[in-house]
Amino acid sequence: MGVSELRSLATQDEATPRHCPPYAAELVRAGLLTPADVTLAQMVEDHCDTSLGRILYAEGLVQEADILTAEAALSGIDRLDPMQPLQIAETPDPIDPRLLLKHRAAPVVTASGEQRLALGSPSRRDAMTGKLPDAILALPTAVAPESAIQEAIATFHREALTTMAQSRVDEKESCRSWSANPTYRLAGVAFGVVALVLLTLLFPPLVFGFLLGWAGFTLIVAALLRVSAFVAHLSRPERDRTRAPSGPQARLPKVSVLVPLFRETEIAHALITRLSHLTYPKSLLEVILILEEEDDTTRKTLAEIDLPPWMRAVIVPDGQPRTKPRAMNYALDFCHGDIIGIFDAEDDPDPDQITMVARRFQTAPREVACLQGILDYYNPKQNWLARCFTIEYATWFRVMLPGLARLGLAIPLGGTTLYFRRDVLEELGGWDAHNVTEDADLGFRLARHGYRTEMIGTVTGEEANCRLWPWVKQRSRWLKGYMTTYLVHMRRPRLLHRQLGPWKFWGFQAHFITALSQFFLAPFLWSFWLVLFGMPHPLDPLLPRDILMTMGKLFLAVEVINILIYTSAVSGRFHRHLLPWTPLMHFYTPLGTIAAYKALYEMVFKPFFWDKTQHGLSLSTGKPADDGTGSKGAVNLTGIQFEARHKRL
Repeated sequence: MGVSELRSLATQDEATPRHCPPYAAELVRAGLLTPADVTLAQMVEDHCDTSLGRILYAEGLVQEADILTAEAALSGIDRLDPMQPLQIAETPDPIDPRLLLKHRAAPVVTASGEQRLALGSPSRRDAMTGKLPDAILALPTAVAPESAIQEAIATFHREALTTMAQSRVDEKESCRSWSANPTYRLAGVAFGVVALVLLTLLFPPLVFGFLLGWAGFTLIVAALLRVSAFVAHLSRPERDRTRAPSGPQARLPKVSVLVPLFRETEIAHALITRLSHLTYPKSLLEVILILEEEDDTTRKTLAEIDLPPWMRAVIVPDGQPRTKPRAMNYALDFCHGDIIGIFDAEDDPDPDQITMVARRFQTAPREVACLQGILDYYNPKQNWLARCFTIEYATWFRVMLPGLARLGLAIPLGGTTLYFRRDVLEELGGWDAHNVTEDADLGFRLARHGYRTEMIGTVTGEEANCRLWPWVKQRSRWLKGYMTTYLVHMRRPRLLHRQLGPWKFWGFQAHFITALSQFFLAPFLWSFWLVLFGMPHPLDPLLPRDILMTMGKLFLAVEVINILIYTSAVSGRFHRHLLPWTPLMHFYTPLGTIAAYKALYEMVFKPFFWDKTQHGLSLSTGKPADDGTGSKGAVNLTGIQFEARHKRL
């Protein structure tokens, strides 16, 4: 049932709606609202944890300015001049500006020089008790748009908010301290390189043998981890699969979605269209488009678009490092929601995705602090690289991550289609602004503090990086972040062991060490092709041919296992066209080795550099495919009534 149907039912109701706030009745008398509009909003209010005014505004039934004017007149308080920028008043004692942003409240100076407490609605004043200093709460109330209040706070406290965004995470769990000692880092790397070169020149067979042995050991560990996750995924019981909640349901919560944008002019219009398809009640949904201050092109592009009331831009002051996590840290306090989600610029989420997430958070235990959706690609047929990237993502998000979670291991996050309990995110300090894979880092920080990430069966389509060098640059950033994350969390191994517990600790080691080792040492493993084809091998003087042949067969067996897992991951109805391409993954994975050495170089010389991925290169902008195991039902415009989309991970 959509808004038009709800309006029809509301019109059939009484001419005058049930008891409503005086400002709504005043707007009806003024002809700015109809009784049916108010009744419609009240029907939505029964299912949503928000105010009647927010519903009226978000559904486009009335202008925010009209609501503010009516509330101010009826309450006998000031309506601050909308044509004049708000001026923040100095306070006797310092106050954290993030607190003012979060509560959308601030002490301001009026045009006549008087001080007022600016709020988005006079009804919110009681809710401020105990949240703001008494000196501020003692000020008379005035009303202004909440966005204008936050903009004034951001301008007045610009320097403090900029600094807080880059240092929000506890320094013990951040990599930002590395920037203080670059000389020591470079000296240590130089010493290691010189030592390795000398050892190689003096004992080449031994060095080659050691590296090959380590590569073989991590190959076995990686294979065992993959097979275990694969088996765990296949053997999970039916109760673990995502279900729509049944029975009486609580009112839906407020959700804020962060969408970082940087030089995304090519896809800005498509992004707005895709997000408009979300069926969550717009009065509960807030989409914040995060823009960098120096990104004039994207800002101009958005200025040409008429954004809906539930979508707005937040400008991040220029600063260092210029990274996605720093931008999200800055925007976090602008959010209204109790749940914080993340989308990327090219994302195309399932329409009912946020409803599924909100309902799952309402039923999940408190320890489930993050929900990770499935990422898929909507341009898998563009070229060979896009096909292989799609196979890799299908394996990772539909098989490996659910399997690792089923094994009780901590899992890295995927960077988008993530949803967090806001209070937990704030407790952990948000994202490490200096880590270029802030998602993987946050996944393990959640685990360290006793929280858990759960996979949820909803899909978001992305654009597969379909050009060779952009793919390498993107993967090098991910691998650099993996190295950073491992080194940060291993600063104090005993503490990490105590926080994670033995099982998750060794799972952490297996995941990071094997992933990095396999990329860096892949050329040593490729040398086994020499053995399998009967050609001379560098270790012939040290090892019998039979041992080398056994190791070569093991290498080949692992390759076959990987192909079988890839095949299973794309065996669904909508991915079957990729089945013939799974054997070619053997030629795709070596690209990661090129990216790994680029990442190693940047790890030494540019550890915080964010190598931007260019979007909008896809030949197709269609919806991503699901795996053919579920069905999608109709969802109404406000998202109150829906048939949940069931989908196996």
